[in-house]
Parts: sequence; structure tokens; C-alpha cells
Amino acid sequence: MTSADTQFMRRAIAISQQAREHGNHPFGAILVDANQRVLLEAENTVVTERDQTGHAETNLVRLATRSIAPEILTSCTLYSSAEPCAMCAGAIHWANIGRLVFGVSGPTFYAMVGAAPDLLKISCREILGHAVQPIEVIGPLLEDEALAEHQGFWQYYG
Repeated sequence: MTSADTQFMRRAIAISQQAREHGNHPFGAILVDANQRVLLEAENTVVTERDQTGHAETNLVRLATRSIAPEILTSCTLYSSAEPCAMCAGAIHWANIGRLVFGVSGPTFYAMVGAAPDLLKISCREILGHAVQPIEVIGPLLEDEALAEHQGFWQYYG
């Protein structure tokens, strides 16, 4: 972890707050290149787009693969305000993104929301650990700050 990781994680957390303000689930993600430039940002759009695949990371991967060459994505870092779910981890793998840093861990998040029937409780490390091309995974980072965006939100779901 670096000081840049902390800075970029705080940006992903800010985007999660924007998602919540826009009426969506509080998740945000950013993509940063090897030169520490933010290339893309995306928030969760599950509610407003009525699309269960509208997770922040998946939205970001869609944007990235349309506009950024795979050889560049290999040297990029995706910062997510929370540990990516199985679907998002798969998308990160297929996009060839070389590094992932997340805020809230899956177990911490699941403890907050309870035993919701629609959750696939599997670690992104387990999924990405099976990738042929290595993907560095770091997290949780700034977990308390990232978790703050979820306080009081999930009581309306479940």
C-alpha cells in the first residue's frame, strides 16, 4: 500500500457517497493508470438503471474495455469502495486489470447487511487467485471510512 492508494481509495469512497445521493447502492470505483492518473470513475446504478449488474466495478469495466487498450489495463489499478462481488471480480479478470484495491471487506459488509438471500459470499481473492494472469489484490483499506457510507442504508433492503 502507498499514500497514493489512500488518496485514490478516498476518491472511490466519495463516489460511493454520490451513488447513494443519486438513489443507488453506496458503491464507487475508479481506474488509475501506471502514472497515477485517474482514467475513469463509476458509481453503482442498480436502482436508477433497474439493472442488477450495474455495480460500480462492472460499470467501470464496461467503460474501460470500450476505450482503453488491454495492454494499458494490465498496468492499471481499480479502486473499489468495497470488496468486489463474484460478478465484478470476474469482470476485473476479463478486463485484464492488473491490480485491485478495495475498502470494505466482504465479511464486514455481510455482517452489516445480514444474511440477505441474494448475496454470493465468496472472496474476490479466491476468484482472482485462479486467474492465469496474476492480479494483485490489496484490502481492506480505510475500511471504517468506506463503511461509513453504508450506515443506515441497508435497513431499507432485506
